[in-house]
Amino acid sequence: MEQGSGPLVLLVHGFPESWYSWRHQLPVLAAAGYRAVAVDVRGYGRSSKPADVAAYRMLELVEDSAAVVHALGERTAVIVGHDWGATIAANSALIRPDVFRAVGLLSVPYAPRGGPLPSEVFARMGGEQEFYVSYFQTPGRAEAEIEPDVRGWLSGFYAALSADTMPPTDAPDPHFVSTGGTLRDRFPAGRLPAWLSEDDLDVYAAEFERTGLSGALNRYRNMDRDWKDLADLDGAPITQPSLFVGGALDASTTWMADAIAAYPTTLPGLVSSHILDGCGHWIQQERPTEVNEILTNWLSSLPT
Repeated sequence: MEQGSGPLVLLVHGFPESWYSWRHQLPVLAAAGYRAVAVDVRGYGRSSKPADVAAYRMLELVEDSAAVVHALGERTAVIVGHDWGATIAANSALIRPDVFRAVGLLSVPYAPRGGPLPSEVFARMGGEQEFYVSYFQTPGRAEAEIEPDVRGWLSGFYAALSADTMPPTDAPDPHFVSTGGTLRDRFPAGRLPAWLSEDDLDVYAAEFERTGLSGALNRYRNMDRDWKDLADLDGAPITQPSLFVGGALDASTTWMADAIAAYPTTLPGLVSSHILDGCGHWIQQERPTEVNEILTNWLSSLPT
């Protein structure tokens, strides 16, 4: 989806979303003088959905990002990502600095490749509970939970990570699965977050009902493969001008506080970093006015 003309800004969504998660940013960026383009990531929406799990490795997604820029007739772009899109954006900046001249990260901080194999780290989290990333690893397992009621599952997942509907701190953490249980067991029920209308939910649900969830979940199933593929980038900083915006109530922000603290080393080109009080994970949808102002101010500061 595309709006406006001017320098290209490529917007990359996360899980489980689509280009539609940037609906509040596209017109504002266009009005500010940019060519704003939001893609459906490989495996989502109207983009292709290869059957091979390995087709969703990070190297493939980075090349997708660069190919979109070139297919649009451009040589360079600013890339902005949310959730998994932030990780795709960060690696796109690292691997293709010839294409991506600046990078904006929403919700998920940049943490350089390193440490033990990701699957080993996730397996140690939660004690007797299972971390959601581990739960997603086996093809078909999470699909069996989600696909019989895509709309209901999505509404619960979105609510679980939204500031106004997330479970209280003393409730079971929705990022973990009890033995023999499902993720959905811990989702709040009966109320949509304020940022998500019934019509918005219909848009997301219709796409996943059509495509299934395997393409989206296959991103999680490549984390060990990425760790091996990106060995040459161990500890690598992103040197292009960068931006970070996180939600104060988002687990991605709190769990990765050390990554944010390391930005002077890992993001030496950081222009600005923002933590939005009272905001959850779906940051550009929960707080579109603030995020739009931050994005346009940052973009206007970049060298042309």
